[in-house]
Amino acid sequence: MTAFAQVTCGFLVLDKPAGPSSHACVAQVRRTYGLKRVGHGGTLDPAVTGVLPIALGPATRLLPYLPGEKAYRALVQLGVRTNTDDLQGEVLHQQPWPRHLLRQELELALAPFRGAIEQRPPAFSAVHVQGKRAYTLARSGQALELPLRPVTLHRLELLAWDPEQGTLEMEIHCSAGTYIRSLARDLGETLGCGGALASLRRTAALGFQLSQCVPFEALNDRPPPLLDPLVVLSHLPQHLLSREDLPRWQCGQPQSTDQDWPSGEAVVVIAPNGNLAGLAKMEATGRLQPKLVFPVDS
Repeated sequence: MTAFAQVTCGFLVLDKPAGPSSHACVAQVRRTYGLKRVGHGGTLDPAVTGVLPIALGPATRLLPYLPGEKAYRALVQLGVRTNTDDLQGEVLHQQPWPRHLLRQELELALAPFRGAIEQRPPAFSAVHVQGKRAYTLARSGQALELPLRPVTLHRLELLAWDPEQGTLEMEIHCSAGTYIRSLARDLGETLGCGGALASLRRTAALGFQLSQCVPFEALNDRPPPLLDPLVVLSHLPQHLLSREDLPRWQCGQPQSTDQDWPSGEAVVVIAPNGNLAGLAKMEATGRLQPKLVFPVDS
């Protein structure tokens, strides 16, 4: 954890259980730490478990600078279609799944979903439609067919296939904005029997892993220690301010650097005392333009 003028600032990674919403998890963190300024990175549906990154204090401003990729372990049920594309929704159609499917045939069916693809989000999703969330319109009875969106599945591995139960388990590493429910639905359509997401566990998000998670129940005890933003931002280049540069930085003035970072690159700016001073953007002129400026002790 980093202290900015005695202000709590850091990250907590929750192992979200099935049941509470992401919003409810944030509310519990607020109560545990006695803070109002708390936000999460990457909403999980109530039934989904796993990695839920939470930022506290000024660290909430750092969420857009974290890696967007996510990883999941998913169980897909074949032979069923629902209005939400998972088993929590209303069943629209059921039919037998092809029990004779071989693993090689499943691999062929999965192949078109690997790499850069276009995907249609579920009707019951948080996508904005005419200023409203899609799930709000879907719940009111409106028939929705959302437009396709580009996503990338960097890794899609078939872990297990149970022909008796009609379930297949997959491991997925994907870009931000990917819907695993849509993948389950579309795979079922490819196989001609329908499909829906049976269960989902997020194993990585925004650079955080399951190994860094704190159990949700731990929030009932003393506040767990937070991850230092400097550790969390270690994937970005760093610029160390001199004592002479610090006052100008704190006034929002651009900084000179002899580093040849790409234009537009986000750069972590560190104060002379080793604390996080903020974030800058590398300009084409070779100067660092302040984007976030945090108060630090001189």
